[in-house]
Amino acid sequence: MASSAYRLSCSLAGHQMDVRGLATTLFPVGAFVSVSRDRTARVWVPNSSNRGFTEMHCMNGHSNFVSCVCIIAPNDTYPRGLIVTGGNDHNICVFTLDSPAPLYILKGHKNTVCSLSAGKFGTLLSGSWDTTSKVWLNEKCLMTLQGHTAAVWAVKILPEQGFMLTGSADKTIKMWKAGRCERTFMGHNDCVRGLAILNELEFLSCSNDATVRRWQITGECLHTYYGHTNYIYCLSVFPNGEDFVTTGEDRSLRIWKHGVCSQTIRLPAQSIWSCCVLDNGDIVVGSSDGVIRVFTEAEERTATAEEIQTFENELSSATIDPKTGDLGDININELPGREHLDEPGTREGQTRLIRVGDAVHAYQWSVVDGRWIKIGDVVGSSGGTQKTSGKVLYEGKEFDYVFTIDINEGGPSMKLPYNITDDPWLVAHNFLQKNDLNPMFLDQVANFIIENTKGHTLGSTGSGFSDPFTGSGRYVPGSAPSNLAPSAGGDPFTGRNAYVSTDGHAGTIPISNPYFPKKDPVTFDQANITQIIGKLKELNGSTSAEQKLSESDLQMLEKFLSIVSTPALEAPTAQQLEILWKAAQWPEDIVFPVLDILRLAMRHPAVNEHFCSGNYSTQFSNYLLNKINLQGKPANQMLILRTVCNCFSSQSYGSKLMMSLRETILSQAIEMKATSNKNVHIALSTLILNYAVNLHTGSDIEGKANCLSTISAAMEALQDYEAIFRLLVALGTIISDDPNALQLAQSLGVDSQIRKYSSVSDPVKVGDCCRFVLKML
Repeated sequence: MASSAYRLSCSLAGHQMDVRGLATTLFPVGAFVSVSRDRTARVWVPNSSNRGFTEMHCMNGHSNFVSCVCIIAPNDTYPRGLIVTGGNDHNICVFTLDSPAPLYILKGHKNTVCSLSAGKFGTLLSGSWDTTSKVWLNEKCLMTLQGHTAAVWAVKILPEQGFMLTGSADKTIKMWKAGRCERTFMGHNDCVRGLAILNELEFLSCSNDATVRRWQITGECLHTYYGHTNYIYCLSVFPNGEDFVTTGEDRSLRIWKHGVCSQTIRLPAQSIWSCCVLDNGDIVVGSSDGVIRVFTEAEERTATAEEIQTFENELSSATIDPKTGDLGDININELPGREHLDEPGTREGQTRLIRVGDAVHAYQWSVVDGRWIKIGDVVGSSGGTQKTSGKVLYEGKEFDYVFTIDINEGGPSMKLPYNITDDPWLVAHNFLQKNDLNPMFLDQVANFIIENTKGHTLGSTGSGFSDPFTGSGRYVPGSAPSNLAPSAGGDPFTGRNAYVSTDGHAGTIPISNPYFPKKDPVTFDQANITQIIGKLKELNGSTSAEQKLSESDLQMLEKFLSIVSTPALEAPTAQQLEILWKAAQWPEDIVFPVLDILRLAMRHPAVNEHFCSGNYSTQFSNYLLNKINLQGKPANQMLILRTVCNCFSSQSYGSKLMMSLRETILSQAIEMKATSNKNVHIALSTLILNYAVNLHTGSDIEGKANCLSTISAAMEALQDYEAIFRLLVALGTIISDDPNALQLAQSLGVDSQIRKYSSVSDPVKVGDCCRFVLKML
């Protein structure tokens, strides 16, 4: 039998400091994990009596406080799953249930790791105060998501679509697909602190602006929920995927059902940092007093009358700082006396202030109990100033102190943020460096910190469980190719060179996959030399005098083109190469025949070496990068992409140079997806394929992640079947023979992107290749 409201089930003591994060586990069933500023993570399992929990496992691995936790689902290697924690030491620790020490530690962030989310196939997403999010697989960072301008407080993975969400102190939420920002959600007026997934199309966010917002992934804000009176730190969704709970700086847990706040539970701690909902619907909350509390609707799991009375006594003896803004402006002389409590409340969670002599007591109306419950004594101040470890937000991050430093009289004052866990000398050193100040001030600034923090260090807080992260001050809201290996039914790129089996008969249905992994780069070889030279001569007459080629120059270029277009490896002369480079500087509107010559020339070993090594390589690289832009003429866009593709014909020179420029070239080239020219799209997809070919045999998982991201982005825009086919071959090549790349592709949801091509029968190679890729995924 279930009652109509949540009541205390149990209180769990174990952590010595704030409980900053909570997560439900898949194993053991019904258990959860907590992390704390005491640098530990603890697993709590349900008691056999069906009420209460016991600490089963304690993990240590961080050198500073632990701020977040998530669970990686069980797999063949780790059948009980993995526990992942992020901390103020900039690290991510990954634990099993078999050891108190980390299985491994992920390093890469440059500041506190404050949010974590696990996706399919072991993918992990982290958010940090360093303004970035990182995507991890096993022990490697696959990609870094950059775009926010302040700390990333919240991250979540939408596993079905391969989307990733990040919420930041810059007040925005960003949605990422395969490493690229697809959309930015704007609406919150302060730091975004938490995210929760409702379903494949909707999610929730909470913020320091004391609101919860419901969003569609298309960008529309469907609803804004009001109720909290201070910062909201965390939210968690019930198993029904509709109702949710929130916790925040107003000392409350709030339960939202059918779109309204149906119950408000006050706690005897100021900051309610974290919450999670168990599979049975019970709610777990962690707070600044170091205690974990579980609330339940189930009668059989409700605490005893004595335990509930103890909880209410703790609540009634708590002190409330009116500076939080939770209770509005208070004039003690205008407050009513106890007789006002004889009148019933009008809604769940309603508060009343009662004057008792010179004291002010706060009461909250409980609909389920039909009575007013005392929730604390209102005091003039809880000492929440900087000098008493007040809570301060600076640049989207929380600090125990933010001092104002005046180095030069009459000069601008500077902000110096400091946490009691920091080394004052190191903070002073960094402060001087950041503000370009003379190192002679080091002793002065460090001693200022020590004097004004009265020597506070981690662990020096009293036993009264004041907020050890930020002290007792409180927040207030308002802050056409060839050279391909033949395959069944003919070259899958050109249709030529029909496959012939070993017995000399033409192949029919291929038993094995003839498409990938692709071993050799694809180049663009075909050309009509007569037309190229004719167009070159025609346009030479319209260029400026200083750029015009002489008759002998044109003859030398014609000879050069003949050399690089024939199988005989006659070496071009240095003079011919100089003339080609001179012509390559022609204006954008007439340079295309020169680019065509350059495209053909890059297949020649001597030309490839000349432009892709030594002194010319930097000049040539800059030339290519300047030409790969969306503002160029379509013909030039196509030819420059084909030129880059042909650079891959030399493993020793062109491929090495192109691989060194991979990230830059791919980021610029993918912008070409916005054009409507199918030849540009085919050249783009070929370029991506050539990168996949070069990455296939290596262990550069970051490079493969970059390539997968680009494939995914191109799949969203390209429609020409030849371009799609080349992307499918690139995808198959990247994920072949590499379990990590395969897992990443699965987690990015590329199978849902390509599935529609499995039914394509014209050309048949598209459907065939797609089905081979889907079998791997």
